[in-house]
Parts: sequence; C-alpha cells; structure tokens
Amino acid sequence: MSTVTIKDAHWPKILQFLRSCPGIYVGREAQCRRFIEAVLWITRSGAQWRLLPKENGNWNSVYKRYARWCDKGIWELMHQHFADDPDMEYLILDSTVVRAHPCAAGALHTSGGQEAQALGRSRGGFSTKIHVNVDSLGNPLRFTLTGGQRHDITQAEALILGYQGDFVLADKSYDADDFRETIVRSGAEPVIPPRSNRKQQYHYDRHLYKERHLVECFINKIKHYRRIFSRFDKLDCVFMFFIHFALITDALISVNTP
Repeated sequence: MSTVTIKDAHWPKILQFLRSCPGIYVGREAQCRRFIEAVLWITRSGAQWRLLPKENGNWNSVYKRYARWCDKGIWELMHQHFADDPDMEYLILDSTVVRAHPCAAGALHTSGGQEAQALGRSRGGFSTKIHVNVDSLGNPLRFTLTGGQRHDITQAEALILGYQGDFVLADKSYDADDFRETIVRSGAEPVIPPRSNRKQQYHYDRHLYKERHLVECFINKIKHYRRIFSRFDKLDCVFMFFIHFALITDALISVNTP
C-alpha cells in the first residue's frame, strides 16, 4: 500500500472546495480521494504515469482526468483558495533552474515549439527556469516559467505586478535602474544589493536582506517533489499545474486544522 496519501485532517477541506467549484465532476468521495492521491503520488515520486500503482487506479484514466482539470484551471483555483491570506510586508523574488529530461523535448510546432513551452539551454544544459515571488511568510504569490537561459530581471516586473508591499527583496541579478524605479513607483522600498561594477552604489538594509532566505527555503521545499525537481513534461502548462498541486499540499500543511 502506498504511503503517499492525503491526511484525513486535510481531505475535508479539499472535498469542500471541489464540491463548490463549478464545472467539474466530483463523483463518489472515495474515488475522488483516490484520484487526488494518485496525482500526489506522481508529483512526489516523479515516476511515469504508466508506473502508477494499481491501488491508485488506472493510470490512463487518472492522467486524462488530471489533464481535464488542467484545462479547466482547477489546480490553480485550488491553490488560490488555500493561499488567500498573504502577508504583504515583504515581496521576495528569486528563481531556480530545473533540468529537463530528454522526454520533455519535441513539443509540436502547433504549440509553438520548445521555446514557447519554457524550454531552453543554460550552462546546466536543457532546462526550465522557475521565477517566483513569495510573501513575508515564505508562501508563494506568483510564479512564471521561462527557458533556463533567460535572465531573472526579465520576469521581475511581472512577478510584482498588482501586489502592494512595503519592501521588495531580491539578489543582485535584479539590480536594474528600471526595476528599482518600478518598485519605488509602487510605494515600496527596494532591498537589493548593488552590483559591484555600478558607478552609483545604492544603500540597502543588510539586516532586512537576510529575510531573503524565505524564498530559498521555499524553492528547496518544492524540489522535494521529484516531478518538479526534474521536468518530464513537453507542455509548460502541465509542468506548471504540477507546481500548483505541490503548492496546494504545502498550503494545506500551513493551514491550522480545527
């Protein structure tokens, strides 16, 4: 029997959300729970769908249902539901490179090819980069995907757009005049160390900058899920929804159970 299961204290919260979510079929509670646990097993183990244990259901049926829920944005909605109370004192930005397996190559031209699916080549080889923004508790607010070779600063404004924090914390790779001006216009203070080759060296709060460890801890946490540690999916949307699912389980752990 698989040891990768949803805790009994967490399942009622998931079921309550699913029953209130229009456009999806929940069916019998036991079968729905088995499906969710099957997706959790795949996300945690990083295994191929065909290797799904029989007690979790038929792998092809589970995959098709997972794909339907991806198309309807269910995983993203569920993540937003369980992470709807962010602490906006800090916005903390960072990125991480994920190695892509050779089976992730070969996206059809009708879907834009590999570049359109956030696949590229960095120093580490064939890879995807996850750009992430977390709040002052280390909980994720937004993330985007690009090819592994894309610079961090290219996604900086998109990550903080629409969020209002008191401080924006980031490392030297985000040290750009335009981005600093964007932060100031939003009413926040940039806490970004200047690059050593800058003619004008900016002061930053070194003590507050230490809080940036929260985003590093978050990245380390999601990489315990093997389906995120390595990318096996041709389509960026499928890989992205595996990230959303990992964030759902993490958010549930953070929720106080009655």
